Amino acid sequence: MTRTGIEAALNDLRFHQGVPLEEAAERHFTPGYRQRTDGAWADRAEFLDHISHLRGMVAGGTVEVHDELYDGTKYADRHTCHITKNDGTTVTMEVYVFADLAPDGRFHRIEETTLMLSGSDADRDLGSAR
Repeated sequence: MTRTGIEAALNDLRFHQGVPLEEAAERHFTPGYRQRTDGAWADRAEFLDHISHLRGMVAGGTVEVHDELYDGTKYADRHTCHITKNDGTTVTMEVYVFADLAPDGRFHRIEETTLMLSGSDADRDLGSAR
């Protein structure tokens, strides 16, 4: 089993615009994928709507993984996303993730909490904006 991780998934989804969205999703997320961000649940289609929205407003960025743990099909991490928007403004968010991996190593469920470290108040919901 080749396991995905948050850095590879986010780079393909958000920052490697040359990777088609559906291809990136298939690479890292199961068809039944669900995500809860700051208490709000999204199914795979809603999650991809969110990512599509971000792709339209994000010029680039990086993911810095601070802590990462795999234990069988369980995954956890703490990472920081450094984002530059199309208008040149920047946002920095720290994210805490707990996830389940499918037997094939893709994410099946993620529950995450975000903490905005820098950016405007309008960007506070960037982790779930659609």
